[in-house]
Amino acid sequence: MPDPYLKKSGLVSIAPADLAVMMVVVWVWGMNFAVIKIGVVNVPPLLLGCLRFVLAAFPALLFFKVPKVPLRWYLLYGMTISVGQFALLFSAIHMGMPSGLASLVLQSQAFFTMLFATLWLKERWQINQIFGLALAAVGLLLIGSAHGVSMPLVGFGLTVAAAVMWAGGNIVTRSLGRFGPMDQQAFVVWASLVPPIPFLLLSLWLEGPEAIADSLSHFEWQSLGALAYLAWGATLFGYGVWTRMLSKYPANRVAPFSLLVPLVGLTTGWLVFGETLTTVHFVGGALLMTGLLINLFGASLFARKREVALP
Repeated sequence: MPDPYLKKSGLVSIAPADLAVMMVVVWVWGMNFAVIKIGVVNVPPLLLGCLRFVLAAFPALLFFKVPKVPLRWYLLYGMTISVGQFALLFSAIHMGMPSGLASLVLQSQAFFTMLFATLWLKERWQINQIFGLALAAVGLLLIGSAHGVSMPLVGFGLTVAAAVMWAGGNIVTRSLGRFGPMDQQAFVVWASLVPPIPFLLLSLWLEGPEAIADSLSHFEWQSLGALAYLAWGATLFGYGVWTRMLSKYPANRVAPFSLLVPLVGLTTGWLVFGETLTTVHFVGGALLMTGLLINLFGASLFARKREVALP
């Protein structure tokens, strides 16, 4: 049974089965950043984005019926959470942003999502969420202040911009509930048809035909493995579950879970690439994670204290 105070205040507890699936997504997405770093070694980042969503769409769309959602919502989802987020993120890592730190900074999307949800969806904030947001903002500023050779400022800025685009995509996802029950996995598959053309046009413009031809003519198994993971693991499985959870629970309850991704991302970056963090990075990361814990569990703790205080 849900906590009575949480029920009255409008907060929704996440079911244990859904919580378990979300933790699997956390692991898959945490590994995702190391895979991106491997992928951009031999494939230009924008071309990698194009190929990722081509592989996510085909042949999967042959097995899913297209959900009855207006075309503009497919376009909004594809241009924010897919093109916007990954064009910026792939470029950031290609420019030298450490994969572990990228996994940490990108999770600021949880708090941009909370802000956007307040502005567009009129979701209410609780005191614990405001306090958690403040801590996370300080942590993000600390991480950004430690830029240098190991973390270029441009890479940091691109990663924050990618977080903003992810947050915009979360609001689009949350808004899909107005169209009634649907197969969220099918929506993610069919929405994967949107990104390839914008990615290809950006690649032709910014990376050039020669870089594209050279990459495709020297395509390696390592690149194919990275693409398969990004397309089927991170996109179809990860965003399929993520979309379903956002359609089921308030955005301010789902978005903070992504802040657990850096635990996997930072560990993977350290083990695979030898990436290290400075003291400032550790302090900033600790503040970000504390913000998550307060966001997730602060209301429940407050409710229990309130019950104890009542006669």
